[in-house]
Amino acid sequence: MTPHVEGEVEGAATGGTEGARMNGGDRPDAPGRLLQGLFTAERPLVGMVHLLPLPGAPRWGGSMDAVVERALADARALAGGELDGIIVENFLDAPFYPNRVPPETIAALAVVVREVVQSVDVPVGVNVLRNDALAALAIATATDARLVRVNVHTGAMLADQGWLTGEAHESVRLRARLGAAVAIVADVFVKHATPPAGADPALVAGDAWHRGLADGLIVSGTATGAATDAARIRAIKAAVPEAPVWIGSGLSAENAAELLPLADGAIVGSALMHGGRAGQGVDPERVREFMTAVRPLR
Repeated sequence: MTPHVEGEVEGAATGGTEGARMNGGDRPDAPGRLLQGLFTAERPLVGMVHLLPLPGAPRWGGSMDAVVERALADARALAGGELDGIIVENFLDAPFYPNRVPPETIAALAVVVREVVQSVDVPVGVNVLRNDALAALAIATATDARLVRVNVHTGAMLADQGWLTGEAHESVRLRARLGAAVAIVADVFVKHATPPAGADPALVAGDAWHRGLADGLIVSGTATGAATDAARIRAIKAAVPEAPVWIGSGLSAENAAELLPLADGAIVGSALMHGGRAGQGVDPERVREFMTAVRPLR
């Protein structure tokens, strides 16, 4: 499936392929502009590629060929299984740096993401764990990826890495300097983390959308693979009705009928992997079973 890219259509009137970049008058007027038109499905389903440990990580296996080979097999299984997009993530690099990752991680991710972009015909995204939005944007720009997931875009969350602090003021400006048509999809109360006392998810979502200029919002469960709370999805949609809101964890064939109609899309990882376990590589049979269950809901 070849994704429709709204910016490229608009570019015909503003200078050909330059329309795919945010330069001057091509910049979007409002948040969400870069996500609109990126997918043809009404509720896009984005599959995860959890990379093997990268150079410098404690469990690094010593072979980039092995990392690339597994990533490409996973990406092709997702795209071939009719997922609408892919996000590549350094999932097995734990323990994670809280924000800036080292140069070797950025270099390795760029190599793999570029290979994935060239191997599939769906939009590809990047998430640099735990919260390096600047690296993710740079990688996406260099590799022609189309979106980044940012765990904490505005505000702060307390995680096992300590405090994760949003840097929307840096990342949105970097995107503008790079002229990159890369959508920023931001978590609201990201998993594996605790919000500050008194934080209201509806207000946090509004800040990420209106003040952080995110292009979409993500609502997750408490941990990887944990189902997203239906009431939380409804609350975020009610608070920011104009924002695309994606499910960020725990969507499965079993709960899709309940959860997917509440959201504007979903990121799917564990449910599509061998044994239903994150980081174990994509299982094509599980992809088929999942898509059979969700196809009527889209």
